[in-house]
Amino acid sequence: MLKYLFLITLHCALFSFEGSSQTKESASLFNEADLLKHLKSLSSDAFEGRRTGTQGAEKARKYIINQFHALEVLPFAKNYEQEFTFYKKRQNFSAVNVLGMIKGSESPKKYIVISAHYDHEGIKMGKIYNGADDNASGLSALFSFAEYFQKNPPKHSVVLAAFDGEELGLQGSKYFVQSGVLLHTSIGCNLNMDMISRSDKKELFAVGTAYNETLKSIVSTTKRIEGFNLVAGHDGYDGMANWTYSSDHGNFHKKDIPFLYFGVDDHKDYHEPTDDFENIHPEFYINAVKTIISVFEQVDTSKSF
Repeated sequence: MLKYLFLITLHCALFSFEGSSQTKESASLFNEADLLKHLKSLSSDAFEGRRTGTQGAEKARKYIINQFHALEVLPFAKNYEQEFTFYKKRQNFSAVNVLGMIKGSESPKKYIVISAHYDHEGIKMGKIYNGADDNASGLSALFSFAEYFQKNPPKHSVVLAAFDGEELGLQGSKYFVQSGVLLHTSIGCNLNMDMISRSDKKELFAVGTAYNETLKSIVSTTKRIEGFNLVAGHDGYDGMANWTYSSDHGNFHKKDIPFLYFGVDDHKDYHEPTDDFENIHPEFYINAVKTIISVFEQVDTSKSF
């Protein structure tokens, strides 16, 4: 009798443990293993460096669309693709932004644009520039945001924007803000992610706080993760290099749209064929995405946007 009682007690304990484990998992912001898997895939040789107008870029675009569809992200317009052309370096380029949308639960006509460019340098002199940090890292974070929104619907509508042509002069974001698909007054804020997966100093910079007091307050009060530093700066007023126009957020700033750009210092593999998955810092990267989501949560609940 005691034997059977012991087995019943053990079974209940195991069931309780599984339940608590599932509860903990369900409470997580996103699947960390999937985040790393996406980065590894998108920065593999199969995508040939994702240069605008190439087969590698087309493969990346299809990958993004498949993930948006799987994560129940709606197309921003009739479909996910926003096609455009531009002339650069004595060449005409055909490019495509990939735009998804999550409708806001309280302010559906006010938008927060969360962006990351998906293009990189392609193939040069027979070497593939895979761009793991620049910018498969930001792009893969868009999928973690989409996963997060499945259980945490945003109050504002959110555009998840994978921009093309960033490496050729911020062309994708330039077209987006000039196209009129969204009125400038309906965009409350842009959160842009470009190079967020590695830092020897464990520092992620948040650029843009010098231009907006609400964003300055949000960044300063965001809860810090132990061993990870979120640092405001690089706005042109602190003696550091000015990153105000260094990535796609620059085109939002030109339209007086509040922005935060999340990025790390340049490293030895920046714009080199050695910017590979093996050189990212997985723990730092995961903490970076968690922190950016925490910032978004405050932006989304702020009445200023």
